[in-house]
Amino acid sequence: MEQKSNTFLETESIGKLMRKYAVPCIISLLVAALYNIVDQIFIANASYLGSYGNAANTVVFPLTVIALAIAVMIGDGCCAYVSICLGAGEKDNAHKSVGSAVILCIIASLVLTALYFIFMTPILTMFGGTVNEETFRHSREYFIYISMGIPFYMFGQAMNPIIRSDGSPKFAMVSTLGGAVVNIILDPIFIFIFKWGMMGAAIATVLGQVLTAALSIWYLCHMKAIKLNKSSFRIHGKLAAKYLPLGICSFLSQISLVAAMAAINNMIRKYGALDEIFGQTQYAQIPMAVVGIVMKFFQIVISIAVGMAAGCIPIVGYNIGAGRQDRAKTLFTKLLISEAVVGLVALVIVEFLPGQLIAIFGAANESVYYTDFAIKSFRIYLCLMPLATVNKSTFIYLQSLGKAVTSTMLSMVREVVFGVGFALILPRFFGLDGVLYSMPVSDALTFIISLIVIIYTYKTLKPVKKEVAK
Repeated sequence: MEQKSNTFLETESIGKLMRKYAVPCIISLLVAALYNIVDQIFIANASYLGSYGNAANTVVFPLTVIALAIAVMIGDGCCAYVSICLGAGEKDNAHKSVGSAVILCIIASLVLTALYFIFMTPILTMFGGTVNEETFRHSREYFIYISMGIPFYMFGQAMNPIIRSDGSPKFAMVSTLGGAVVNIILDPIFIFIFKWGMMGAAIATVLGQVLTAALSIWYLCHMKAIKLNKSSFRIHGKLAAKYLPLGICSFLSQISLVAAMAAINNMIRKYGALDEIFGQTQYAQIPMAVVGIVMKFFQIVISIAVGMAAGCIPIVGYNIGAGRQDRAKTLFTKLLISEAVVGLVALVIVEFLPGQLIAIFGAANESVYYTDFAIKSFRIYLCLMPLATVNKSTFIYLQSLGKAVTSTMLSMVREVVFGVGFALILPRFFGLDGVLYSMPVSDALTFIISLIVIIYTYKTLKPVKKEVAK
């Protein structure tokens, strides 16, 4: 009888497995987040771009998140399903799922790129690009070149979790890290030396994404637990119907950010125009630039939270497939504690060091209104980070258990009902400050629901007595 692959997921200690899988996943997601953040840091510190370039970066950012949302739905869903398949010894379904995911990702990326170019102006307008003429010009320039890299970006991001499910979290990390290093090296060259502005920042990003995609292709040709062949690379509809729902939570966690940013950017444009300071043309772009920066810091923190949880997907999936619910329960406990610690550390940083954070994004080149609004934004918008990290990990853990419907419903409530709803409602009562209050209010209400789900999940994960080394 053939031995099941990745059996160490059922035998090694939970703590060791979490470090082995979560750390590379965290680094991979952080690096992916840094693509846009690094661009913004260099843009902010270029005197000829400044807050206009920052605002343009904020306008285009949601469009890369849409691409990421589709990629992680395919990749994370396939990762969760493949891990369960390997735990149950179903290798045929595993390799067909991976091949199907590759084809789906390529098709989706090409369609999305075409749509971006066809509807460029309406899209930029939707995300606040018309706040003033200079911001729109920079947004258009950045958008054109970033869109050219969408197929490479989506492919690399979708393959990353699939590579982890094959038992190679370090390679997944290295492939993403390599692309980020290219971006970091080329950004200052293109922006400060060649003076290519927004175009230079975008080209540096795309070249990094091309490297990550190339490394992912190489790995697909050298997989370990999963062996691909010509029959793998087809749209296996029945299998896609099984793994795509497992990625819906990941999709919603990203796409909801797009919906929230569309709502936030438009509320900023509307209520900023009514503000005594930001209603002036020369300061109109500041709130959009600042909130974009605050959301980038949030993305860094949430990347750590999601990385810890997503990194555990192969571990949980394999043990559930192998009937080891006791180990899945132990991992859940360790995960929740770790997520709460990450949130607390982030909270301390935003509450005590907001001035230092905004200084990284070119505050020295801006007016005092820029710095003051940024400090207030950090302290209000991110004041409940511990709840946000715990909420996110709960959603993803349910996804790894195969509870796609529950995970999706919770994500919908947090990201769409609360996230978008409060972003639209609160500014009507509190003006620009209402935009900042929308985040903590959403996280607080979601945590109440998450707590109920956490308690129920603990009760369903019943110990299984089995002699296995721990």
